[in-house]
Amino acid sequence: MTDLPETKSASPNLFRKFVNGTEIDTRLLGMFGALALIWLGFHFYGVIFKGFGAMLTPRNLWNLSVQTSSIGIMATGMVLVIVTRNIDLSVGALVGVTGMTMGILQVDIFPQFLGLGHPLMWVITAICGILLGTTIGMFHGWLIAYRGIPAFIVTLGGLLVWRGTAFLANNGKTISPLDDTFKLLGGGPYGTIGATGSWIVGVIACIVIIYLLVNGRRKRITHGFPTRPMWGELTVAGLSCAMVVGSVLLVNSYPWPKGIVKQYAAANNIEIPPEGIFISHGFAIPVLILVTVGILMTILVNRTRFGRNVFAIGGNPEAAELAGINVKWMTLKIFALMGALAGLAGVVASARLNSATNALGLLDELYVIAAAVIGGTSLAGGVGTIYGAILGALVMQSLQSGMVLIGFDTSIQQIVVGSVLVFAVYLDNLYRKNAK
Repeated sequence: MTDLPETKSASPNLFRKFVNGTEIDTRLLGMFGALALIWLGFHFYGVIFKGFGAMLTPRNLWNLSVQTSSIGIMATGMVLVIVTRNIDLSVGALVGVTGMTMGILQVDIFPQFLGLGHPLMWVITAICGILLGTTIGMFHGWLIAYRGIPAFIVTLGGLLVWRGTAFLANNGKTISPLDDTFKLLGGGPYGTIGATGSWIVGVIACIVIIYLLVNGRRKRITHGFPTRPMWGELTVAGLSCAMVVGSVLLVNSYPWPKGIVKQYAAANNIEIPPEGIFISHGFAIPVLILVTVGILMTILVNRTRFGRNVFAIGGNPEAAELAGINVKWMTLKIFALMGALAGLAGVVASARLNSATNALGLLDELYVIAAAVIGGTSLAGGVGTIYGAILGALVMQSLQSGMVLIGFDTSIQQIVVGSVLVFAVYLDNLYRKNAK
């Protein structure tokens, strides 16, 4: 029998050709699709039932990026924890205890030694908060790795212990206001880099994207690996740069409130014309912190021995130990890193609220774990990406923000978030079965 000629139906469809040519992760495309559906759904719900869609406005999307920052920062660390088949239920409590500690330091303790409004107070406070989170994370890691207590039990106990410690530290009182410079780390009109700074960041980001693509293609050719077709390279570069430019245009289209503009003009002896002054927010500082953390964590995971060891442990802990990897020491370091990121998230969260409260970080562990899982991190271990976790955090925060905008009760919000988490794990199971 002779082979029949291939028909058009046997050729790859356009979507498959696009995915193969650009090498874009299909999970990433699915995440963007889900995010678009969430934004459009909540926006048009507002248009239809309330006469105004608030979801896709520059103001809401800018606020959404700031609200995502602390969850996204912790989600990057939770990827490593879950990849190694562990879990950390204490991250929300760590945000609370580090935030309360930093509040006490800069309001009650440091002014006695450094003086009120000392220019380095915010730096010392942030370092103390991150070090405290690191120390607690190391303690959790030691109990898990060297004392053989399951991570679920250790971190569940940590959730209760550190939440109670935060309450006892100031007898349940709220500490406010915080240092003026410190609170800039949480965003707000003054905690931004403005229009010019945002364009500078955007141009640098585009240059880096193009450099990485060109350098990656050159390395593939040098080592004899297959390369993307040129249209695939141009598509990836174009889409990536378009997203960066679109983000810059978005944050620059959100102006300062009129009251803040009047205060700024009065402080700088600026006369406000009749038509007013348009001052752009630009990128918020916590968003830039999240982006920086995402880049550094991606390099750590993909370009270092530490990252390779993390995924080796997640794939098969016994084989990793036989291969010479010190699994216990790695586990301790992973939880220490998770604690440091929780401390950094405590900096951002307390600075954004300009206060240290007992509710700081409450239920954050739910959103952080959900962000990592929705972003493609497998609870079975061995699989996960940093960018996926950050995108998952944006999806979770978009759900919560959209439900707030349309007036859903808190109980309904919790039901939806819990259902989404269960559904994400179900999809992960299906994906792994199909992959096999």
